[in-house]
Amino acid sequence: MRLSNNTSSEVREAAVCIISGGLDSICTAAYLAVERGYDLYTITYSYGQRAKYEIQKARKFSKILNTIDHRVVDITFMKEIYGKTNALTDNQQHIPESFDYSIVVPIRNVIFLTIATAWAMSINAKIVAYGAHTDDIRYPDCRTDFMKSLTDTLNLAEADGISTGLRHKIAVWSPAVDGINKSELMKIGYKILGDKIFKSWSCYSNGIIGENGSILHCGKCESCINRKIAINKAGIEDKTYYATNG
Repeated sequence: MRLSNNTSSEVREAAVCIISGGLDSICTAAYLAVERGYDLYTITYSYGQRAKYEIQKARKFSKILNTIDHRVVDITFMKEIYGKTNALTDNQQHIPESFDYSIVVPIRNVIFLTIATAWAMSINAKIVAYGAHTDDIRYPDCRTDFMKSLTDTLNLAEADGISTGLRHKIAVWSPAVDGINKSELMKIGYKILGDKIFKSWSCYSNGIIGENGSILHCGKCESCINRKIAINKAGIEDKTYYATNG
């Protein structure tokens, strides 16, 4: 198991990976760094989400993975722009326990991936990655046809820089491209990180304060439930602390 960057003279390709601090993105980042051997750069967004605790977790795992650099980008103005369109940024809305379109944040991944690509082209990275897997098919901006289209569009936006060699072409990549589902991704992450993976943050809420002052996953939102299902399907003992097993 290798969680340190290569210090030899070997030149390794770089990847920018969007991490939220959640199970999927952390496992994806670990896979890129360890199994695929990329020099890893990670980026996290503060976009007005209710689950601000995930940003702290993203910082923690960027250190664990020994990333070259980790950026937290403040785009909290998006909360006002989104208004009442979704439950993840609107504190007044109920967070559903099963999939509902209220948890789809309008073109969120377009915004995230575009900013990440600007960084990738600035550091000559060739991959821009995020944690979408095959179980995310319900989200339009997690589908492989979306990734292909956005890859083409982003490279078209820098066509002259690419043709003159000033920029590298990038590829938008996620585990879904390789046909990996959530439980398979969990297995990959667990193989690399072990029990540390349970310190990731999946909950759509900002956590429930436990009796000892610890911050717990709510255990009943759609994301918490999906986390439980994936860990169970992976055949791994779930060591996440939930406020309820709902």
